[in-house]
Amino acid sequence: MTGERGPWVGDLVHDEDAGRRGIVTDVRGRSVWVLRPEHESGQWTSRQPQRLTVVTPHEHMRERL
Repeated sequence: MTGERGPWVGDLVHDEDAGRRGIVTDVRGRSVWVLRPEHESGQWTSRQPQRLTVVTPHEHMRERL
């Protein structure tokens, strides 16, 4: 994780375990992060937020649209 906070809904992150980037779509019970690919369909989960590196915080994602 980078910065002062961990990844959260709407953040673009790099998942070190999956070896790809995705957007956090949900956090279930603060123990399961649900991600979807940046440019594809589908989803995957991560139980290790320390392995998710924020690439673009959700506050800046609208600028990318």
